[in-house]
Amino acid sequence: MLADRVDLIVRNARIATLDPRIGVGTLGILERGAIAAQDGRIVHVGPQSEMQALEAETLIDAEGRWVTPGLIDCHTHIVHGGNRAGEWEMRLEGASYEEVARAGGGIVSTVRATRAASEEELAASALSRLDALLAEGVTTVEVKSGYGLDTENEAKMLRAAGRLGALRDVAIVRTFLGAHALPPEAEGNTSAYIDAVCGEQLPRVAGEGLADAVDGFCEGIAFSPEEIARVFEAAKAHSLPIRLHAEQLSDLGGAALAARHGALSADHLEYLGEDGIAAMAKAGTVAVLLPGAFYFLGETQKPPVAKLRDAGVAIAVATDCNPGTSPMTSLLLAMNMASTLFRLTPEEALAGATREAAKALGRGERIGTITAGKDCDLAIFDIERPAELAYRIGFNPLHLAIRGGAMRGGRVPGAA
Repeated sequence: MLADRVDLIVRNARIATLDPRIGVGTLGILERGAIAAQDGRIVHVGPQSEMQALEAETLIDAEGRWVTPGLIDCHTHIVHGGNRAGEWEMRLEGASYEEVARAGGGIVSTVRATRAASEEELAASALSRLDALLAEGVTTVEVKSGYGLDTENEAKMLRAAGRLGALRDVAIVRTFLGAHALPPEAEGNTSAYIDAVCGEQLPRVAGEGLADAVDGFCEGIAFSPEEIARVFEAAKAHSLPIRLHAEQLSDLGGAALAARHGALSADHLEYLGEDGIAAMAKAGTVAVLLPGAFYFLGETQKPPVAKLRDAGVAIAVATDCNPGTSPMTSLLLAMNMASTLFRLTPEEALAGATREAAKALGRGERIGTITAGKDCDLAIFDIERPAELAYRIGFNPLHLAIRGGAMRGGRVPGAA
């Protein structure tokens, strides 16, 4: 039974609940709705008429604005040292990847800068990137390691990611990505490095509670399916869920491998084939699209969105914010790119940055829709229709963000 008084009510709202059981259509729309929250959780969402007599400590009049779940960026690398603008300039002038690498560029330069930075410096440098995401109504951000590539520096990156949740009002999900690339000291020996990932790095971060999941990069320039399978087995031994960078540059069967191991998501997927799609559909593995990297690298092979859609695979959207291939700090822009470049519908783009992103993080029971029992993470937007969130470029319509039932950022109602 709903109490007579709650902590928070948002009323006079047009709500895209993202829960089709509650409202109309795939977005679960309530045209004149209200949301009540107590102790950081949603206790009721429905027509405003159902909550007319209810009182609240904090009452927000949305004045007809649209309310969505708090946005979720489910794939980022925002903790890192340095940047790679210099090598980007070199590529624009025609330099090859090998030439960039010989000049000290590529992931090695980011590894060098990340190792040289302290935990405090890494957290501080990530704040500007994080703040840009939060300013758009993002309430949950996944952060990967993967630029330390040894035990101490991978742990340092994950500790720095954890600091972000203390410095800002945001939920941080940490992912261990030791199997991201081969460090220079490995001298080309991928098998020995995977030994270190599975036998040293992963036990350390798991033992210290620094990771919520384990990721890897299955690609010709990174690690083979056999090597990634070893990482997955090690993750399982430490009771950590898995995700995978797969089929970005070629089809090595990484997505199917990930699905067979029960992965939460497979990400990138430009070269995903029929077998991978079928395996993901069967396993319930979410497809995470990263249009920022596709755009920044000038790729032409697009993810098979229509086939994923037809197979019933959930599709999420994320920024992939990283210094080398997607220096993007706007989830709204990622939604636009996913629609414009990959032909997601605006509804799919919004679902991809909320409901499906939550599934990709294994947190669909807590966030991603405006449903009773879930965390009260909301974004209130000055828009005429939800499609505007994916339609506009370089425009931020956020009015107010709410996380855990408390107001964050935006314009506080009643303020001058």
